[in-house]
Amino acid sequence: MINKILFAIASMLATLSYASEPFVIFDGNATTVPKQPQACGSEDGTVHLTFGVGEQVYYCRVEGDKASVPLAAFSVPNMSLGMRRGPRIAKAGKSIVISAIGGKQGKGRDGDVLAYHSEDEGKSWTGPMNVNDVESSAREGLHAMTSTPSGVLWCVWLDLREKGTRLVASQSIDQGKSWSKNIPVYRSPDGSVCECCHPSIAADDTSIHVLFRNSLAGNRDMYLVSSHDRGRTFGEAKRLGSQHWNLNACPMDGGMLAVRPDGEVVTAWRRAGTVFATNENTSNEEFIGNGEQSWLASNSNGTYIVWTSKREGELLLARLESLAPEKISDNARDPIVVTANGGKPFVQVFWEQRSDNKTSIIGRTIR
Repeated sequence: MINKILFAIASMLATLSYASEPFVIFDGNATTVPKQPQACGSEDGTVHLTFGVGEQVYYCRVEGDKASVPLAAFSVPNMSLGMRRGPRIAKAGKSIVISAIGGKQGKGRDGDVLAYHSEDEGKSWTGPMNVNDVESSAREGLHAMTSTPSGVLWCVWLDLREKGTRLVASQSIDQGKSWSKNIPVYRSPDGSVCECCHPSIAADDTSIHVLFRNSLAGNRDMYLVSSHDRGRTFGEAKRLGSQHWNLNACPMDGGMLAVRPDGEVVTAWRRAGTVFATNENTSNEEFIGNGEQSWLASNSNGTYIVWTSKREGELLLARLESLAPEKISDNARDPIVVTANGGKPFVQVFWEQRSDNKTSIIGRTIR
């Protein structure tokens, strides 16, 4: 029995013990500060990465432990950046699509979701195309984007076209060249969802799932709302977890969700100082660890979760199926994890790292 237990522990530890050394993707300085890395994976093992520097959106490709030189792809006036605001990226067919929120005035006075696409692997970019169809309704600056296996793009954002903050979405069936009439996703009966927590979105070819933090009866709880008819209608929003978080403030922490290869939806999110995970049985929460700013992704090898010990602190990684956490970095903020299936399944983690008055974008491969 003891040997079996030791073997099980060793197996769990081996799951995550093949991390490469961290590699630098972009080094900033006092005036050039890179923020908010976001990535998507391709079945050939390539990762497409974007981040913001001021009003410039950068793009590069990552293969294994090597990244191409990040190049400024395009400029977004007064781009929303920081605190999970920033560009988002997805691969749709042969196109790479990047979205970002910006406006003529900025600082929450205006803001639109702007989408750009590249059909030559990031060498040139076409856009912008407005995603929100009411001007300046995305001025909160928080949004998410994903693509389905067949290449349909979905974008969701915190929308202010009417009084109160609600969730609105749009889709693109032509690889980001045009976007649909906006689709209402959720409106809180108390008038507003949580105003400063980013939404997250995941989709397959028939279902779209949106994770968000609500504001109901003084509670800032996480909710999941889904459509099972290709976005024509969204069903009832379901609260996640077994307890409420009563808070008269915005925690600026929206969590993340993913669809496993078997179609099951899994989420990671924070309540107070603790990170939890849930599957589609939304009341069964699983303790992940103390901390915040969780992110997750799933492939055929498992579901991987990253989070930080505090807003800027130790970066931890765990495989949900084993929950044997590994420290990835001593100093990180706003991490993401990205996976892909296909011929070269992989797991990669990216984050912001500050040291000596310098901010860098760092990557690490989990083999």
